[in-house]
Amino acid sequence: MCYMVGELWWDDEDARHIRYRSTRYPGAADLEPAWTLEAAEDPQCVVRDPDPKSRVGYTRIIGYSASAGFVLTVIVDPEDNSGVTAWKTRGADLRDYLEGKEVQP
Repeated sequence: MCYMVGELWWDDEDARHIRYRSTRYPGAADLEPAWTLEAAEDPQCVVRDPDPKSRVGYTRIIGYSASAGFVLTVIVDPEDNSGVTAWKTRGADLRDYLEGKEVQP
């Protein structure tokens, strides 16, 4: 297990935010919160803690979800382990995941 999944959770508003991504971003994948748990359980996942792109010290998890059928990027608030947002991974994050690199902040 890559991240403490039992502690990752989504409040209703943030779950709605990822379920309806395509309404804000045309062509984006709508995601189920359960898929993010699968991504966090991926033994090959990449964790960036803290996420170097975060201004507030969130954690970035990059992992594969079998239910989604693709790699997800999940942003987590380390204060309470709540999900903040998530999206289908692409670009450098996807390359890092596929190469199995250990990424340090």
